[in-house]
Amino acid sequence: MKIDSHQHFWKYHPVKDSWINEEMRIIKKDFLPSDLEPLLIEHQFDGCVAVQADQSEEETHFLLDLAKENDFIKGVVGWIDLRAENIDERLKYFSQYEKLKGFRHIIQAEEDPDFMLSKIFQNGISKLAKYNFTYDILIFPEHLKNAIKLVSKFPEQKFVIDHLAKPDFKNKDFKVWENGIKAIAELPNVMCKVSGLATQADWKNWKKLDFIYYLIVVTKAFGFDRLMFGSDWPVSLLASSYAQSCDIAEDYFSRFSKEDQDKFWGKNAINFYGLD
Repeated sequence: MKIDSHQHFWKYHPVKDSWINEEMRIIKKDFLPSDLEPLLIEHQFDGCVAVQADQSEEETHFLLDLAKENDFIKGVVGWIDLRAENIDERLKYFSQYEKLKGFRHIIQAEEDPDFMLSKIFQNGISKLAKYNFTYDILIFPEHLKNAIKLVSKFPEQKFVIDHLAKPDFKNKDFKVWENGIKAIAELPNVMCKVSGLATQADWKNWKKLDFIYYLIVVTKAFGFDRLMFGSDWPVSLLASSYAQSCDIAEDYFSRFSKEDQDKFWGKNAINFYGLD
């Protein structure tokens, strides 16, 4: 089974989605399952994982409702306030939803660089494994040092790094990223999504060659059991079509065995998120 492990849906609202600035006007509109399904079919995907874009429980319910109505949405990564005093209660409540596989917090937008190391946030992380929930790590390269501390503190928790931790493809500034990504890959409970590549590059002038070095690094660091494909659609439309997002990965990973390609394109996401 072929899975797009990372994409988003939203009904655009200028306040809720204020992060979408004028430079991003191409995505200032609704993106719903009816928009994605033809693309999945065209590129022979069997399903996808819908990931939160807004930090609210309403967003989590919105995605769960879409997943209930659309069989091709195999899993949801929602949002919950991991710092809440009643975190156990909220996790128990959300555990009733079979398609809810995990949670994410937009750490890259937090002003406090040590946000993920706070006791109250880590208390929330400590509760996830009890309910078999995963956690998606959304960060920049400078956050990798703290992400290593977080992941190492909870060896039973399943983590995945979104978008390779957003290396700076545009300026080819990779030293901090490379050291951090290699170090975090040594921890066996963390995986990595090959997703959102072009949006971290020069939107109008990127080339597939821009990503080769980084793909070599993560392939060697994580191996084929801990990498998965994600399109990051529709955010990816800022820099590439859905076909181009797939082509970047296909161009690189086609050189490897069918067994390894099958893991990358679907099996790892299925195993990580527990997809049916």
